[in-house]
Amino acid sequence: MNFLQNYFQFSKYNTSLRTELIAGLTTFLATLYIIVVNAKILSQTGMPESALVTSTVIISAFASIAMGVYARNPYALAPAMGMNVFFTYTIVKAWEIPWQVALGAVFWSGVLFALLAIFNVRTKILAGIPDGVKHGIGAGIGIFIALVGFYNAGVIYQAPSGLLAIAPLTAETLIFLICFFALTIFLALRIKAAILLMIVLGCILAFPVGRIFGDNIIMHLPNDIVSWPDFSLFFAIDWSGSLKVAALPAIFTFLFINIFDSTGTLIGLAQSSNWFDKDGQPIRIKQSLIVDSFASASSGLMGSSPTSIYVESVTGISVGGRTGLVAVIVGILFLPFLFLAPIVMMVPMYVVAPALVIVGSFMLSSVKQIQWDDTSHAIPAFMTIILMPLTLSISEGIVWGMVTWFIITMIQDRSQITPMSLIITICCFLIMLGSLKVF
Repeated sequence: MNFLQNYFQFSKYNTSLRTELIAGLTTFLATLYIIVVNAKILSQTGMPESALVTSTVIISAFASIAMGVYARNPYALAPAMGMNVFFTYTIVKAWEIPWQVALGAVFWSGVLFALLAIFNVRTKILAGIPDGVKHGIGAGIGIFIALVGFYNAGVIYQAPSGLLAIAPLTAETLIFLICFFALTIFLALRIKAAILLMIVLGCILAFPVGRIFGDNIIMHLPNDIVSWPDFSLFFAIDWSGSLKVAALPAIFTFLFINIFDSTGTLIGLAQSSNWFDKDGQPIRIKQSLIVDSFASASSGLMGSSPTSIYVESVTGISVGGRTGLVAVIVGILFLPFLFLAPIVMMVPMYVVAPALVIVGSFMLSSVKQIQWDDTSHAIPAFMTIILMPLTLSISEGIVWGMVTWFIITMIQDRSQITPMSLIITICCFLIMLGSLKVF
């Protein structure tokens, strides 16, 4: 007890063991949904779902524990929403890159992120990205995630015209709609584990369909409730394939998103609790980013998309959590789910999909920071936002946003172009030429 109090400095941050335990449980309940959602999304690449449950649990547990022990901040880590969608729908499905190569891209982006965090190069890269593109990235990813949610639930489909249209009502889409509106109500009531509660509700509603009424069973029960962890995805990386030129866009897109997402989330969480040091930076930001970067690299080794610091950590902070013990508790609570993969795999995608739509809506908040009356901000931001869902590629949005910004800025005010922004733009231009099949 005394060791915990001294190591995590309970007296300095005016907290107690009871408060930290409650905060850890609160954050865990708010992030638990990622076990189901991450496994469902990544399994569409052909990766075994049982192994994905194991990978998600292991990386979430040990990354959160590392955050608590090393950085001593109350932030949970888990595979990031947005990057799992990019992994599945862009890298594997659109670019037709094998998932083994994609895991290598995750690993190498994590290694680069670690180097940038250790040598503090992160701030220079952030400064090289114009604000319009920077704020557009989060919003574009949000729309992309929502599109995936609607499509996977069968609410929208590709019509004969080739465009998207609303699908006819089915038992699956009806449950999706009920779950979606239930989730909005839970969130309006500020229920901490709203997404988890929605998933449970959806499974309860889906169970009788085809059993008590209807002709088609839409949710199948597992043969077993408990199973041994499946480690088949560990070290499944295609090392040679991940070092080829074709994997570079994936590596750098993961890197950029990780930098923006982690830094933005850290600042947001610090603001929620006034968690800043004397220099105005989030407390122990370097240590937090180092943990995040090594966790991202480890994600590739363990068979998952990259991790990120979870904004849901604010739920634990809101009930008084202030030290790294919160993150340690979150990590420990993840571990029992290593043996509950059959239950996780039972959850249908149309029950998970409302969470994707709602999470996507949260990410649109970044548009309020865009200067819509400034052409050099508005047009690059719009290109970044709109091309992500239209091309099913986060990297395409970033590339076109950067190139558009550069062209406008060359005409309006060349003084805004820094050496770092020029380097980033040149890289984006080369990627654009590759996408257009110029070479």
